[in-house]
Amino acid sequence: MTNRMPDDGSSTSAADIVAAEWRYFLEEAEDLINPAMVRAAYAQPRLRELYPRVSHGALYLSRCTELPSSQDVPLVNSLVAGGFQVSGQAGEGILGETATVEEAFALVVAHLPEGCGPAIIGTKDDL
Repeated sequence: MTNRMPDDGSSTSAADIVAAEWRYFLEEAEDLINPAMVRAAYAQPRLRELYPRVSHGALYLSRCTELPSSQDVPLVNSLVAGGFQVSGQAGEGILGETATVEEAFALVVAHLPEGCGPAIIGTKDDL
């Protein structure tokens, strides 16, 4: 996904770009991802500052707005048997399993990388 801000020559902040992408996923992307997953992630103030991306029905959060993304924020996947699994940076290792998507994103917040703040305009190389 590319950012959804208009290219009208105006100065756009990273916060504006992040907010526009969240708005898209919250309001228009039901065919791409389960809306409950997006709402649960957005309910976490620290995650709301990160740039959301969707691929293969999964929500990825990045500390930067461009590709390549940071890939250092834990990932939540739905389990076939019910519940959710949270994996570590770049999908490596399992941090835990939860019964609800809200608990899963709380676990993501607990395992954010050190110094994780709002997303920046740029790629992982700019962090």
